[in-house]
Amino acid sequence: MLRLVVRRLLQLIPTLLGLSVLLFIWLNRLPGGPASAILGERATEADVARINRALGLDQPIYVQYGRFLKRLLDLDLGTSVQTGQPVWDEFVLRFPATVELSLAAMLIAVVVGVPLGYIAARKRGGWIDVASVSGSLVGICIPVFFLAQLLKAAFGDVFGTFGRQSTGIDATSVTGFAVLDGVLTGEFDAAWDALMHLVLPGVTLATIPLAVIVRMTRASVLEVLGEDYVRTAESKGLERRIVRGRHVLRNALLPVVTAIGLLTGSLLSGAVLTESVFTFGGIGSFIRTAIDGRDYPVLVGFIMFIALIYVVINMLVDLAYSVIDPRVRVH
Repeated sequence: MLRLVVRRLLQLIPTLLGLSVLLFIWLNRLPGGPASAILGERATEADVARINRALGLDQPIYVQYGRFLKRLLDLDLGTSVQTGQPVWDEFVLRFPATVELSLAAMLIAVVVGVPLGYIAARKRGGWIDVASVSGSLVGICIPVFFLAQLLKAAFGDVFGTFGRQSTGIDATSVTGFAVLDGVLTGEFDAAWDALMHLVLPGVTLATIPLAVIVRMTRASVLEVLGEDYVRTAESKGLERRIVRGRHVLRNALLPVVTAIGLLTGSLLSGAVLTESVFTFGGIGSFIRTAIDGRDYPVLVGFIMFIALIYVVINMLVDLAYSVIDPRVRVH
């Protein structure tokens, strides 16, 4: 297990290094260069030259890349054009909200999707199977922003529809995770209020991963049910609980775990619309305003941040593989 972790950590280096090269090329290929992007379309040549000297853009290309890479390693992502604050500080401030929302959405998708996909496979051709397949198609096709508006209109009086907590709640912030902070500080009314505010955006964000997990689990279980070792186990008279848990579900979960890992990364990077509709105050809504305002330091930091999240999640998926299937540790 330790060897697998070390190997995966070493694989992060060339991946992130290659991405840094692509980001550096992108920044230097912006229309008019980074200086024009920062100053705007009405920037004079004197202003552009001044910014280029300040940013070191008049240096040789290898020197520029070296400085760019050093800033990334020092977590110096520059200053946000929107807020005037360091990009890293903005991410630290807003990251817990996006993680809390993404974890809530993925929890909904896994808790509902895996059992539903399994039951649909076991009851193939029945009404549960037909309903789950049809529902997953609807979940994939319906636009996220449209579903968010529907949920707000239908359940806005029951659950919170704006922000992470109600305006009248005086909550103590410890970790930045509103629900967890309420539990840690004993402010259970604040924790409950934050949980209610998570329901609608969590359900909205969970729709697509839920649909994918249901279909993936169903297909994987159907494939495993046709394997010889399952028929052999059943012919030996093993208990149905053992056959379903040890032979069917455990082997069927391997591709599902991969899908969950990839979907978790996509949730962190794809929460822009959901956070914007519900004014959730996470990284997603901040990135939307950064795109509108051409805040390139924020976009560069966001891309590197999401890339790091993806590779870490992939490493965790590999570790989960080794737990579910011990043969992975052997190879």
